[in-house]
Amino acid sequence: MNTRICRSLALTLVLLMLSPLLTGCWDQLEIEDRALVLGLSIDKVTEGTHPEDDQVTHLKETLKLPMIRVTAQIAVPGRVPLGPSSGESGGAGSQNPVWVVQVYGLTLDDAMNNLQQQISDPRYLIHLRVIIISEAFARSSLEDLNDYLRRNPEVRRQTWMLVSQGEAYKFMDVNPPLQRVPTLYILSMMEKAVESGKFPADYLGVYWSSESKWGQNGYLPYIEMRNNKNIFIKGLAYFSNGVMVGSTVPIEIGAFMAIKGVDVGGYSVLFESRTFGPVMIKIVKRFTKGRVQIVEGKPQITYSISLDAMLDEHLKESVSINTNAKLKVLEVEFKEGVNEILSSLIEQTQQKHSDILGTGEKVRAFKPGFWKANIHSKNDWEQLYSKINIDFNLDLNIRRIGLKIE
Repeated sequence: MNTRICRSLALTLVLLMLSPLLTGCWDQLEIEDRALVLGLSIDKVTEGTHPEDDQVTHLKETLKLPMIRVTAQIAVPGRVPLGPSSGESGGAGSQNPVWVVQVYGLTLDDAMNNLQQQISDPRYLIHLRVIIISEAFARSSLEDLNDYLRRNPEVRRQTWMLVSQGEAYKFMDVNPPLQRVPTLYILSMMEKAVESGKFPADYLGVYWSSESKWGQNGYLPYIEMRNNKNIFIKGLAYFSNGVMVGSTVPIEIGAFMAIKGVDVGGYSVLFESRTFGPVMIKIVKRFTKGRVQIVEGKPQITYSISLDAMLDEHLKESVSINTNAKLKVLEVEFKEGVNEILSSLIEQTQQKHSDILGTGEKVRAFKPGFWKANIHSKNDWEQLYSKINIDFNLDLNIRRIGLKIE
């Protein structure tokens, strides 16, 4: 009798242990039944140019907030290419792989709720890879946008957020020849720019980290539409007090990466050498070390920048560059041009009180006594940043001059 009872108890225990394994798919949701948002764009809209409030989350005229336009790029199941194009002229290959939906709202969350009212499947942001905001929107406060994105657990920290010159919604319907999905084209463009040394890895999480520090301001890629087909990386959009205050030109991206010591190099500089004429020099490697001193009650930062370069192009063939002595002359003249670019970047960011270089973090790390005594808020450092001295010690070595057969 006891044996039967023990067997029954053992069998019951085994069944109880196995029962959780029998319920694995009770709440499954097929990927085809999800509205996967790949990209978002956000624009400010002027009063009177938008449709009536949809009243999905509130009653009419109960809130006095400016309206925004949100454009979502949603993947169409079965049409997003998973590999290279097959070259077929008909069938699924000729259909649009994304569905572009435009909605309006008082906040981003309000607009996303309005979006849900227009699509049958539940929306998901787990595959959101690109967010583009217009310059007009970036020059207003991004506090609400950042708050919504930070609270949403579906938003990846490696999402790219970019600032567009002009309206941002146009980038959601761009038609690039090299990629059928516009968002994947923009993502690939930014990732390859990082790999080739054309842009720092400035993901959404990096931007948030910079903005949260007292001694540093955030920056984002600044882009422009060209011929409705390609996108031009126009510079850095830099921020102060949480809003965009200015932008750089493309060559100053290279200056920024040189000061930060971001490797590998990728930018080339075309300048007029007094001795050799027009010359193109390409930076292939960067290394930077910063030193902080307190001089007359103010921080002074000195960046020692080491650049390895190669002679990429020499237009004036009548004057040869074929000896070490001539290379040394070229290096001295090139340093003057690079110093001018570096000084231009520092000057404009100091005028706008935007420390995108993170010099304040160096002061906080190496001179904590000065920092505690003088800096009590982020605004304190933004004001002091415009008054400090920043110097450069530039070490340039031209390692290669190419191959020329006489």
